[in-house]
Amino acid sequence: QVQLRESGGGSVQAGGSLRLSCQVSERTLTWYTMGWFRQGPGKKREFVATISWPGENTYYADSVKGRFTISRDNTKGTGYLQMNSLKPEDTAVYYCAADRIATIKTAINYDYWGQGTQVTVSS
Repeated sequence: QVQLRESGGGSVQAGGSLRLSCQVSERTLTWYTMGWFRQGPGKKREFVATISWPGENTYYADSVKGRFTISRDNTKGTGYLQMNSLKPEDTAVYYCAADRIATIKTAINYDYWGQGTQVTVSS
């Protein structure tokens, strides 16, 4: 099974920025859609952003549009989520996911998942 591991989470003041990374066990990400999801306190896991293989198409949840940017480096086997203008409402555990569908995907039923990384935004 493909292994994913998130990093880059932490605590930041409102208006600040964080960059999350998702390292995949394979050297390349051929044919894999990448996605980011999050789960806040007392909430269900929700879609944040997705990027197709090899990376031409992206899509974002309305709540993060214009503030977050998803990207990927296929030769390094790494996905990224740049988060700017962070709000307290962005506080959540963030999960990286991968799927062999290759096209952008907002549904939660991705093939592979990381363990999550905590992001905390203080007002």
